[in-house]
Amino acid sequence: MKFIVSSSALLKQLSAINGVVTTNPVVPILENFLFEIKDSELTITASDLQTSMMTQIHVEAKEDGNIAVPARILIETLKNLPEQPVTFSIDHDTYAVEISSDNGRYRLAGENATDFPKIPTVNNATTVDMSTEVLSSAIANTIFATSSDELRPAMTGVYINLSPTNTTFVATDGHRLIRYRRVDVASSNGASLIIPRKALNLLKSTLPSENVPVSVEFNQSNAYFKFGQIKMICRLIDERFPDYENVIPVDNPNQMNIDRLELLGTLRRIAIYANKTTHQVRLKLTGSELMISAEDLDFSNEANERLSCDHEGEDIEIGFNAKFLVEMLNNLSCKEVSLKFSAPNRAGLIIPVEQDANEDILMLVMPVMLNNYV
Repeated sequence: MKFIVSSSALLKQLSAINGVVTTNPVVPILENFLFEIKDSELTITASDLQTSMMTQIHVEAKEDGNIAVPARILIETLKNLPEQPVTFSIDHDTYAVEISSDNGRYRLAGENATDFPKIPTVNNATTVDMSTEVLSSAIANTIFATSSDELRPAMTGVYINLSPTNTTFVATDGHRLIRYRRVDVASSNGASLIIPRKALNLLKSTLPSENVPVSVEFNQSNAYFKFGQIKMICRLIDERFPDYENVIPVDNPNQMNIDRLELLGTLRRIAIYANKTTHQVRLKLTGSELMISAEDLDFSNEANERLSCDHEGEDIEIGFNAKFLVEMLNNLSCKEVSLKFSAPNRAGLIIPVEQDANEDILMLVMPVMLNNYV
């Protein structure tokens, strides 16, 4: 089997799906890309059993065939080759792969393509279409709040709930919760699924910057994403997601509106002085003044700053993990945020004051108990 392809075009397609390949896979064959040629179309597949990505590229080939090619060595070779046509020659008896360039020959050991795991197909699927802009925004707004605790698998992914009027994306790690809702994506059937964090990270890095349609299909066990030349199939997390609506406090008499970047800057500075284990900062609201302070008793470090804000409700003192607040505020792009509280031991809400007409973002963060040193 023989085919000719542009080195840079091939590298671009391989780089798009290379994130799936792990260094120590469950099955050694998964260290390879699967190459399949049919009618001069080369389909390249990478998989880690949970997630598989495929892409296609046109090549010059006289015959059909397949081979598994070592991923790392192939990518490294192509990265260091100048743009030129390269010829791949495959010996089906020994599975040897020879790459010929203008002035060099590179020989590597391939493997039998039949050993590569079969990629699941999505049957009896529910389909929903969205743009790359919507999907990128949904992933960026939720993925940072997923849990890394493998003992609670449902929380290691993003929960998606499709309804006839909107689509809700939810992520939580038990300390914070993000609910991101879109009214411009809906499904008449209504369904819910949990997509693993790794698959979403791969999507995030692969989605093109230009706004193109993404076709999403899913059934009980797998989800299938297709955009441009790229397809991705991932196994869903088969667990029950926590009842997140019950966690969101409804009655929040204390409300504060404040400039997001001012608050973010203050928190970043104050966090330097917080305890390195708890990252605790204290928010003290008195009238229209917000005092943010932190101290680390072990090292006698302390800091405080005052900010002015619009505040409705009683004075309140509440503690939070600064890392969580910084990450959440950093993920927003609005000018002003509204912070809502009910009591020092109840969750606080962060909501952008101005939101896009099609989206609704709500961020929840659990408080930390304060030692009253003031």
